[in-house]
Amino acid sequence: MSTPSTIGSLLHAYFEDYLRCQKGVQTTTIGSYRDTVKLFLQFLAAELRRKLTRLRLSDLTCERVVRFLNYLENERGNTVATRNQRLAALRSLFEYLAGRVPEILAEAHRVADVPTKRTAAPMMRLLQRDQIETLFKNLPTDGAHALRDRALLLFLYNTGARVSEVAELRVGNLELGTKPRVHLHGKGDKWRTCPLWKQTASNGALVRSGSKPLRCSVNF
Repeated sequence: MSTPSTIGSLLHAYFEDYLRCQKGVQTTTIGSYRDTVKLFLQFLAAELRRKLTRLRLSDLTCERVVRFLNYLENERGNTVATRNQRLAALRSLFEYLAGRVPEILAEAHRVADVPTKRTAAPMMRLLQRDQIETLFKNLPTDGAHALRDRALLLFLYNTGARVSEVAELRVGNLELGTKPRVHLHGKGDKWRTCPLWKQTASNGALVRSGSKPLRCSVNF
């Protein structure tokens, strides 16, 4: 059906052209999809007793996807949530391949019909106001990273931002003027603007200047 090089070129186009350029998928998501495909191909090579370079598009079947998902849970000990994430990545891959190679469309339909397992909703654990107060009162004030850590925790508390959003934050996303605010780039390539408390903006400005931290309260 296909030469060994065909699957390699299709995968390269899927990651570099389709996900990155056409869809604008975030780097972290692309990394997760890449890990899934890598694990899947390694699973196929082991099951078929072939080198990775000898795999063919005809080896990508729904039955093998299901066995791969079972392998993740039963042998690798992955959670149901991880199993569902891997399935979502493979559904995306098969959908793309079907658009490039019509012969694989039937398998793509079958993979799309593989059910996602239900998971119990995670228990929400929230810090109470007095616990937040205690946290900030006991933060170190000395040390190379004391100011940075205080500003970071205050920013997270103020905005409710995801860790990934904070990790990608740039100086240009901050406005520390009379009406301080931050522009956050979030999930689904969406932007949102969040106002900043006076204490958050002050600590952020101090981090940039390298001054001593403010001894601020969090009674907002």
